Amino acid sequence: MTDFGGDPNCLEWLGVKYKTLLGAQETGGAISVVDSLSPVGSGPPRHVHQSEDETFIMISGTCKVWIEGREILAGPGESVFVSRGKEHTFKVVGDEPSRHLVILTPGGFEGFFADMASGQFQIPRDMPAIEASAKRHNLVFTGPPLE
Repeated sequence: MTDFGGDPNCLEWLGVKYKTLLGAQETGGAISVVDSLSPVGSGPPRHVHQSEDETFIMISGTCKVWIEGREILAGPGESVFVSRGKEHTFKVVGDEPSRHLVILTPGGFEGFFADMASGQFQIPRDMPAIEASAKRHNLVFTGPPLE
């Protein structure tokens, strides 16, 4: 996996690397764009963003994306839009990591990634701390990751 060129602004949590390309502070809160590099097999628990729409722009690798019971495969050059309030998750499948842009509107959710990288929290051990940050960022966990 790339290291984003050794960029000191790159965060890492549970093997996933995050780099905020455009943050809420730079856009008056309108949008955030995060470059994410996720290893094979990785993916978050099912969740709902209560305040943000989320768009994934796939650069490399393949993700199985689950949105309210519907599964799709997304690969390089494809995009997936998840409206705020919709339960969803994803898992990196295949034999290569997934690099994708995560576009959040409005911006601000990148703070959750910063919290997680700073605390190096583990699932399920640190769920109270993870859920506290999630609440601050209008995120609710609703179920397990994809198998």
